[in-house]
Amino acid sequence: MKIKKAIIPIAGKGTRFLPATKEIAKEIIPIINVPMIHYIVQEAVEAGIEQIIFVTSSGKFSVEDYFDRNLELEAYLERNNKIKELELIRKIGSMVEITSVRQKEQLGLGHAVLMAKNMVEGEPFAVLLGDDIIVNSKPAIKQLMEVSVEKNGAPVIGVMEVPKEDTAKYGIVAGEVLDSRTLKMSEMVEKPNPKDAPTNLATPGRYILTPEIFEILENIPRGAGNEYQLTDAINILCKRKPVYAYKFEGERFDTGNVDGYLDATIDFALKNPETREKFIQSLKYRIKKHGITL
Repeated sequence: MKIKKAIIPIAGKGTRFLPATKEIAKEIIPIINVPMIHYIVQEAVEAGIEQIIFVTSSGKFSVEDYFDRNLELEAYLERNNKIKELELIRKIGSMVEITSVRQKEQLGLGHAVLMAKNMVEGEPFAVLLGDDIIVNSKPAIKQLMEVSVEKNGAPVIGVMEVPKEDTAKYGIVAGEVLDSRTLKMSEMVEKPNPKDAPTNLATPGRYILTPEIFEILENIPRGAGNEYQLTDAINILCKRKPVYAYKFEGERFDTGNVDGYLDATIDFALKNPETREKFIQSLKYRIKKHGITL
């Protein structure tokens, strides 16, 4: 089984990043000099994905344009002998095949995934949420693909451990423990109170799903928030066939909020040899300038 396609829902309005998102797509906001969405697509490409399906809404053209060729810019860089920059821009423009489908109403993650049904064409597929950057030498979605292969093509949900007191922020999985990283799922509970949470394994936005999910999504009622919830569909799927949860390796940044975005920016600046020393010196200077005591 080879998973060739990935759905990346990016239809949200990015209200936590207003006023910037009044005019630009949140996904294009950069971490240092690289847009957030680049890291999500890069993870998929490094895992062997051949086609990205963006589920978009109005105002998201800049995301599609970013992954397209810009011949005018390429010609300018070539004329000015900016070879390094030219190679970078050409590489981005040829990373992967990009298609998109419009979600005309924001009716939930389940509805967003359903919008891509005709583009998936009956194949198993990956879903990566555009707000979650996961850093690891082996892409998180690749880890889930490998588990799916081991389990005869079964759906696999990526999970991570969270503090018990934070379970109310996430979908939390329950099930039979198979090994230190794998569960056979019985259900997913949406944002349970800590005292009611079956585990502390949360779902941050990586899925391997099979085409059966579409028939379920077409028939489920609206759930929490009066939206069509992917969680509800996965719970039905768990009753029909084996579904697994896998605790992936990697560090996750929730760039859907400003705090997570700042964490990612700081971490990436410190990891990059070209920015590390300058960032540290600038930070020391700013701390002293503003009279902050650590």
